[in-house]
Amino acid sequence: MDEIYLPTLHFFENNNRFSGSCGALRFMLTPNVVMLNPKEVNLPESSIHGQIWHGQFCLEKSVVEEERDFPMSVEALMDIRAWLSDKR
Repeated sequence: MDEIYLPTLHFFENNNRFSGSCGALRFMLTPNVVMLNPKEVNLPESSIHGQIWHGQFCLEKSVVEEERDFPMSVEALMDIRAWLSDKR
């Protein structure tokens, strides 16, 4: 199977949501960014909220099967990829 693509940590630090799919698996990753000052993210206080569902429809038209929060870190991106891969 194909590897699940995830953007870099910098993408989430800029408060961008990311949605993706792999087969029937659909997911949404939403950052919760806490700022130290106007230009610096407080990584230990920030997080990424993940939601998964299966099917052909968007999040708003689907039932979320599982939700999970991850710290905002490079290591957590690997954990997110493993979580998503396990749910395919």
